[in-house]
Amino acid sequence: MAILGVDLGGTKIAAGLVSAKAEVTHCREVPTLADQGYEVSRGQLDQLIAAMLGPEVEAIGICAPGPLDPISGVVANPPNLPGWRNIALAHETARKYGLPCRVENDANAAALAEARFGAGAGFDPVFYATLSTGIGTGLVSGGKVFHGAHGAAAEGGHVSVDYRSSVVCRCGVRGCIEALASGTAILRRAREAGFSVQNASELAALEDPAAVQLMEETTDMLAAWLGSMMTLFDPGVVVLGGGVTKLGEKLFGPLRRKTPACTLNPNAAGISIVPAALGRECGVVGAAAAFLSF
Repeated sequence: MAILGVDLGGTKIAAGLVSAKAEVTHCREVPTLADQGYEVSRGQLDQLIAAMLGPEVEAIGICAPGPLDPISGVVANPPNLPGWRNIALAHETARKYGLPCRVENDANAAALAEARFGAGAGFDPVFYATLSTGIGTGLVSGGKVFHGAHGAAAEGGHVSVDYRSSVVCRCGVRGCIEALASGTAILRRAREAGFSVQNASELAALEDPAAVQLMEETTDMLAAWLGSMMTLFDPGVVVLGGGVTKLGEKLFGPLRRKTPACTLNPNAAGISIVPAALGRECGVVGAAAAFLSF
């Protein structure tokens, strides 16, 4: 038997059959076609699910960008999925295909996958962050995602590290870590400084003192933020994924060195900050993980 894991994103939809040991087979991807509106993108999702179903599938797990309510399975209004407003995705999918369905925030799903089957296995709690176009986070404690009272907990990317910043995040808050140190933010700051680079890795490869200073400021902000997360959650491990982590030790080295000085947690020096392990299949595994035993 298997769980059909579906990773619904603004650009593509990925799906795969996930075994009880988190082994993924029969992977397929289709474009979301989100810019063509809800009916088209929903059609892409439904066609992919229908094509993947077989007698071995016992449930469907879907991860999607927020905001959404993982308890009711309602997708509220994701910025990169136009027209997806208050869609009862879990209920509608379960009714259409006659299988149990759960819907989870994509960062929470990735956190659950890494906690159960990836770099966070054996640790508790696990704080996960994807440093990519934005910064999404999730907290897994006791083998379960911490959702809070209303399903909106652990949105760590929208914690402000500079409330006086001139940069206003898309969420409306000044100085969110996402607005200052995500891959998109690093690229924006680099171009404002006059560097013609395409990503954080290209910036980090430059020997120009201004580029070095920009990267130093980036790791300063991320360390201050991670220190606050350690103060708040006292995680057993911090797992970082996403495109910015391609920097490798140019990112992880400074974060491991700087973060313990940015937190009240006396155990911070012993809390490992490690790269995510599951790669491209993380979303598919995470979508299925709610149905898999821990």
